[in-house]
Amino acid sequence: MSLYDKASLVQIPSGTKAGTLYSVLPANGDGDFDHTRATSATRVNKDGLIESVASGVPRLDYPLIDGVVQDCPALLLEPSRGNAITYSEDFSDSSWNKNNVSITSDSIVSPDGSVNASLMTITGGSSDQRVDKNVAYTGQNVFSVFAKANDSKWLSLRVGSVANKWFDLENGVLGSSTITTNLDGSFMEYYGNGWYRCGIIFTNTSTLSTRIYPAENDTDITHTSGSVYIWGAQAEAGSHETSYIPTSGSTVTRNADVCNGAGTSAEFNDSEGVLFAEISALADDSTYRFITISDGTTSNRVTIFFRDDNTLDGGVEGATFFDSTVDILDFNKVAIKYKSGDNSFFVNGFEVDSNTDTFTNTGLNQLDFDIASGALPFYGKTKQLMVFNEALTDSELEQITSWTSFSEMAKGQLYTIE
Repeated sequence: MSLYDKASLVQIPSGTKAGTLYSVLPANGDGDFDHTRATSATRVNKDGLIESVASGVPRLDYPLIDGVVQDCPALLLEPSRGNAITYSEDFSDSSWNKNNVSITSDSIVSPDGSVNASLMTITGGSSDQRVDKNVAYTGQNVFSVFAKANDSKWLSLRVGSVANKWFDLENGVLGSSTITTNLDGSFMEYYGNGWYRCGIIFTNTSTLSTRIYPAENDTDITHTSGSVYIWGAQAEAGSHETSYIPTSGSTVTRNADVCNGAGTSAEFNDSEGVLFAEISALADDSTYRFITISDGTTSNRVTIFFRDDNTLDGGVEGATFFDSTVDILDFNKVAIKYKSGDNSFFVNGFEVDSNTDTFTNTGLNQLDFDIASGALPFYGKTKQLMVFNEALTDSELEQITSWTSFSEMAKGQLYTIE
C-alpha cells in the first residue's frame, strides 16, 4: 500500500481552471482550492517559454535547470507587484532614449517564443552608449532585463549614480560593480537559448536614469562597437525579483495570488494527523509565509511556515513549535505529525525535533495558503501538499520526506549533475 493511498487530501499541481486549483484527492472535488488573482500573470510553461495566463488561473510554473525545462511543475504564488517600465519589450518606442545606439525590433526569438526581441547596436561615440529612461523608484527596488550576447558578450545595467553591475552573457556569470552606493544585490538566471534574466537590487527613493548598455568588458562603458539582444525590461518595488510583467504603453500591476479553502471536516482529524509539503520560498525576505489546516481561525490550527528569520517551522496551536535551519530557496520536503503527547517534525528525511506537548484542536475543516485568517499568505512554490488524518510512523515520515534517488534530489533542489 502506497503512502499516498493513506492520504485524505493530495495536491500535486496538475489541473487548473479560472478560480480553481484541482486536487488529486479526494476525488469528489472537496479538496480543490479556490484561487483568485484579479489580473493576468506569467509563468514558464512546459516548453520552457514565458507565457501569460488569464486572470484567476493558478500558475503551474515549470522549473529550469541550466535552461532546460523540467518535467513537473510547481504551484507559483506571488505577492502583488508592478512594472514601472511602460514599454517593456518595445525599445524602439520614444519613451526609451537612445544614446549612440540603434534598436532593431523583432530581430530574434525571445524567451516567450515570439520573434519580438530587439538588437541594440552601438552606432558611434566613444563612451556611454545605451538605451535609458527615467523611472520613479521607492524604497527597495529591482531592475531587470532579459539579454543575449551578439557581438558583445557583456551587458551592463545601471540606475543613476547609485548602483550598477556587469553580466557575462557568454559564460553566465556576474561581473564587477563600480557603483555600489545603494547596491543590495544582483542576479543572473538562465532561460535557455542563450537568454539570461539579469538584474540589480538597490535601495533608493527618487527618479533615476535607468540604463542598459552593450559592453566590451566588465570594467567600463567606453566602447567603439558591439551589440546585444534585449527583451522584457522590468522595474519593480521589492526586495527580490518576481515573474515577468509585460507592458505596452502604461505601467502594469500584477495582483497577488490567493489560494485557500481546500477540504471539509471529512479530510481532517482534530486529534491526530500529518501535514506534508514540498515547498520553496521565493526569497530570503524575512517575512512569515504559512500553510495551515484550521477551522478558519488561529485558535485551532496545524501549520508549516517560513519564519521572518528565514527558517522552516511547523507546529500545532497550544504546543511548542518546531524549527529547522535549511536553505529555504531550495525545495524542502517537510512533515509535521500532531498527536497529543507525540508530536514530531521531519525535514528532508530526518526527524529534526519532537515533543510530548498536549493540545486540543476542534473543528479543523480547511487547508489554506495563509495563517488561517487570511494574513501572512504563503508566497513561494509548492510541488506537493498532502494531509493524513492519522499519525504516520517514524519510518513512514522518513519515507515521505526523503528523496527516492540522487537524481530526484538533484532535480528537486534544482542542482546540475555533471
